[in-house]
Amino acid sequence: MNRLSKLTLAASAVSALAVSSVLAAGDCCGSKTVVKNNASVTNASFDGHGMKADIVDTAVKAGQFKTLAAALQAAGLVDALKGEGPFTVFAPTDEAFAKLPAGTVETLLKPENKAQLQAILKYHVVEGSVMAEKVTGLDYATTLNGQRVDIATSYGKVKLEGKSTVTATDIKASNGVIHVIDTVILPETKNVVEVAKGAESFNTLLAAVDAAGLTSALVGEGPFTILAPTDEAFAALPAGTVQNLLKPENRATLQAILKYHVIPGRVYADQVVKLNSAETLGGQSVSINADGSGVTINESNVVATDIEASNGVIHVIDAVLLP
Repeated sequence: MNRLSKLTLAASAVSALAVSSVLAAGDCCGSKTVVKNNASVTNASFDGHGMKADIVDTAVKAGQFKTLAAALQAAGLVDALKGEGPFTVFAPTDEAFAKLPAGTVETLLKPENKAQLQAILKYHVVEGSVMAEKVTGLDYATTLNGQRVDIATSYGKVKLEGKSTVTATDIKASNGVIHVIDTVILPETKNVVEVAKGAESFNTLLAAVDAAGLTSALVGEGPFTILAPTDEAFAALPAGTVQNLLKPENRATLQAILKYHVIPGRVYADQVVKLNSAETLGGQSVSINADGSGVTINESNVVATDIEASNGVIHVIDAVLLP
């Protein structure tokens, strides 16, 4: 899931005609029918009193989301998804859950894994009712998990994260809409520190974070946006600078420098390019400039963006920022 995406100034426009290959209109008692791969799903589900059912009841009545329903129950999210909303749910079928490695579902349903299960399920939910016609015009959607899910439309098919195909759309409920997907999508589970360690190009940054006593903070809930200088960026500082900063007597100075590289919240690349400045965790602001040649933060160049983590997002820069 750790992906490097190019700076995106705006979502690309995709023709709404792509939806026509996914939707086939039908009409019975005011409801339409979604047809895909010779399977049909009524897109408006009603309870026994003629009232439209909520998302959870609609999924249960469909009969193909038993694992999803069990997961929602185990994660304690049933009441939330029966709430006012509205929500858009990308709902994996039982067959989608069955594709996961053997034992995965059973492990996730255990009480001790409730937080992880919640994170996965929230990654399938977007605020608001986002109908199929709008989905085809998006490059991404921000989920209740906090992370973004990538969306791509090609030849009439909509894919999430390049892996999961939307097989039925616009199943309406009283508090939102369901789109059916054929593969479970998984969010990034590693925090910003773990993601940085895995990249193996931020060794100096991680050593500095540890020396400054900030590791425990950055593995916390967040979310954080990290402007991460590479090892080469630190090596470009005057000789002896890093070694001096790592000394215990310079801890306060090191903390100030590192906090100058952290912006509270998740700020993705397409949001960064719309800013002139951003306030950092240390209280001081960095200047931001975006033009045709790229994005600079103070005197540093942004060289990679939108590296997801469970508690934030990382943008890579080629020079250390000094407050």
